[in-house]
Amino acid sequence: MSAYHPLDRGWTATAVPAEPHLKGVPATVPGCVHADLLAAGLIDDPYLDDNEDRLAWVGRTDWRYESEFTFADDGHGRADLVFEGLDTIATVILNGIEVGTTANMHRSYRFPVRELLREGRNRLTVHFSSPHAYAEERRAELGALPGPYPEPYQFIRKMACNFGWDWGPTLVTSGIWRPVGLHTWTTARLAQVRPEITLDGRDGLVRVHVTVERAAGPAADLPLTLSAEVAGASARASLAPGACEAVLELRVREPALWWPRGYGEQARHPLTVTLEETGDSWRREVGFRSVRLDTTPDAGPDPKGSAFTLFVNDVPVFVRGANWIPDDCFPARVTQERLAERFAQTCEAHVNLLRVWGGGLYEGEEFYDLADELGIMVFQDFPFACAAYPEEEPLYSEVVAEAGEQVVRLAPHPSLMMWIGNNENFMGHADWGWEEQLSGRAWGEAYYLDVLPRVVAELDPTRPYWPGTPYSGSGHHPNVPEHGTVHIWDVWNDIDYVHYADWRPRFVAEFGFQGPPTYATLRRSVTSGPLTPDSSHQKAVDGQGKLLRGLGEHLPRPESFDDWHFYGQLNQARAVTFGVERFRSLMPYCMGAIVWQLNDCWPVTSWAAVDGDGRRKPLWYALRRAYADRLLTVQEGDIVAVNDSPDPWSGDLELIRHNLAGEPLAKESVRVRVPPRGVARIPLPRHVASPADPASELLVARLDETRISHLFAQDAAVAFPSADYEAEARPVTDGYLLTVTARTILRDLTLFPDRLDPDATVDDMMITLLPGERAVFHIRSSRDLDLAALTSAPVLRCVNDTK
Repeated sequence: MSAYHPLDRGWTATAVPAEPHLKGVPATVPGCVHADLLAAGLIDDPYLDDNEDRLAWVGRTDWRYESEFTFADDGHGRADLVFEGLDTIATVILNGIEVGTTANMHRSYRFPVRELLREGRNRLTVHFSSPHAYAEERRAELGALPGPYPEPYQFIRKMACNFGWDWGPTLVTSGIWRPVGLHTWTTARLAQVRPEITLDGRDGLVRVHVTVERAAGPAADLPLTLSAEVAGASARASLAPGACEAVLELRVREPALWWPRGYGEQARHPLTVTLEETGDSWRREVGFRSVRLDTTPDAGPDPKGSAFTLFVNDVPVFVRGANWIPDDCFPARVTQERLAERFAQTCEAHVNLLRVWGGGLYEGEEFYDLADELGIMVFQDFPFACAAYPEEEPLYSEVVAEAGEQVVRLAPHPSLMMWIGNNENFMGHADWGWEEQLSGRAWGEAYYLDVLPRVVAELDPTRPYWPGTPYSGSGHHPNVPEHGTVHIWDVWNDIDYVHYADWRPRFVAEFGFQGPPTYATLRRSVTSGPLTPDSSHQKAVDGQGKLLRGLGEHLPRPESFDDWHFYGQLNQARAVTFGVERFRSLMPYCMGAIVWQLNDCWPVTSWAAVDGDGRRKPLWYALRRAYADRLLTVQEGDIVAVNDSPDPWSGDLELIRHNLAGEPLAKESVRVRVPPRGVARIPLPRHVASPADPASELLVARLDETRISHLFAQDAAVAFPSADYEAEARPVTDGYLLTVTARTILRDLTLFPDRLDPDATVDDMMITLLPGERAVFHIRSSRDLDLAALTSAPVLRCVNDTK
């Protein structure tokens, strides 16, 4: 006996104090003020050109959102305004009466308002105070704390990257960012449902903790009945008059299990909880699976570290991961379709885990539902990132309330593997000079080592909690490779990517390398003038310099924008591939690699594999290859065969040393068997591993359908001939097939059809061909493309095409 009335229509936004052109602006709910101003034509697109720089005033302005709705008495004794998300410092007013205030983007709010409702028209107002002003006031009150940017983001419970990051713009939002509605009800309602789902042998156990809220008056003295059903099992519990809490226990005999992608099916079962007297019900798709984190010390007389291995259903899982940031600076613009596209890109790149990074959000239900459905595991950071956080009020109580709500909300999702306390704050305290700046003041440690683990232990005891990343456990520097998780940023920031080989980590939670966005994305974001290397948004300190220095001896120095764009993207793909292959070759000593980062929130030169317009950069194709179930890589003079599949990988490993003309100089065949989820190291025979002239020879290795080409020198030192090939394109139903036949070696042949059609895509990139070999590219496009342009630079490129 309840009803829910969405209140998403008829909203306007007004600057306070009102200016004529900023009064009564039509507003979309859910949404934010930037999107409303943009839709009304009152601001330029903040993602284009340097428009961001002119929009700081939006986050320093108070805003008033207003709407009217009609209410008719439906006989229910209670009526609650329910806000699923307010961003951030809000005062809620109904018919001129204040009903509540909020100060946390990461919480939902429910306000009882029955006595304030009128028959007929009602006016709802939400006043948003400037997030900047609020955070600056808290900073002045509590004292400044160290962080990477001058913005005071750690003094407000709001998406931190709204205040800018080394890949994101400073666009500080306000608005009703998640749905709002009026909930009317009688007698009682389900206030909280918290299932704990575990395995007992082959059986599934569900303990459903239920809290009801009773209406005042006679309803408070009524007995109530709760029932729960899942996978053929059911249970009932009675609530005595006045009682509000119960636990229902269900045992499911040998249920189908939920497995991560690549390990089995993603079986899910509807769990329904019902308050029988009112018909109020709660329903989720849940999965039966166990998850644990093994951090046991290495065995032996002289252990050098401890494991960091995720077990799902008692099976160790190598994490092939990517870090996830908010997919838009304005999160309400991220539609179900857009999320589905990102998850498709995740799956196609053989990524099996997304880490929801701590400078962003707890994502919406759609995100975790897709992860459940597709078998994508999730590490969830609590939203603390790269800064010392105040532990004083009012922040402390907000953190406790937020953590409790979000742990309960996300606990039913089988894809959620682990809670992580923070991003890089332990490392900040250890390495970034915080200790001296703090002079003994609190910096957030109590959250990560006390508050959050207690919340998780109480509300979600079925999952592991790790205090932060990087974090190496008590008694260790937070970023030592022998223990826990590490972030590797000396590569990119300071040294060449080949130095990934110097690391022997247990689990890498962040590493990455920059590259520019796709041409079409860059062209869209710069509305006039020719493109140059400086056209792209670049937020990292000395980002352009590091990108160019990162080319090192690997690639020629760019002589034009087109060279810069191609070499920058290619070098990003190669650098990350080098790291992924290194870490996978160390399995099972190393049991995880999480690339920074999968996605972008706007058009920018960054570490992402998918750019801000959703286009796949060359890095994405490289990840698809490096994260494939079966991988060949050259490591320390060996061929390493990685088989992260459930079946053995057997066959004859063919090794051929060629000259650049493609002529074989030495051959070897080795019988190989790699066990399931295993690694085999095959020493390279001397006659194929030792070139007479490293600058003019290469090694080709093949096992079944997996082939790699390994140069004995860096590209810039290789005596490549000038690229010569035949290219022929022909139309097919959904685009074109482009066949390239090599007359000379073609190093990393890559096609960029988005230069001709922004919506065009290609099925593969970065293919090395020997003379006489052929590659066929499938281009999907709905346009008539210029075939001459399609088969020549800058659309078709390879490393040696400028020779």
